[in-house]
Amino acid sequence: MRTAQKALETSLAYFTAWSGGDMDAALRHVSPDVVVIAPPGRFEGADELRRFMEPFSRTVITSAVVSGFGDDDTALLYYDTSTEVVASAPAAERHTVVDGLITELRIVFDRLPFEQARAARV
Repeated sequence: MRTAQKALETSLAYFTAWSGGDMDAALRHVSPDVVVIAPPGRFEGADELRRFMEPFSRTVITSAVVSGFGDDDTALLYYDTSTEVVASAPAAERHTVVDGLITELRIVFDRLPFEQARAARV
């Protein structure tokens, strides 16, 4: 198997685990020193990634990868999730993968639908 497929394979395994609510399995694909760049800011370490992703993963009802691409050491996933809060929450993640572990994770998503849903509940 080519390295490019390995990076995408790692990213897909991570996505499948967290979107299925299994953060322990997801973090097996992540470096302990992962750097995360997301709409709320930059943070470092697998524990911080868990604090960021786990609450969201608990709200996921369904998830689907729309597109996935990889090269020698990066993968890009574009996916959509349906959550308890928002019916459609598309996002994209770019992963740097080294030795089978995600070392950098950049995530892009629209925070506005979540903020609107929370405001509507108040």
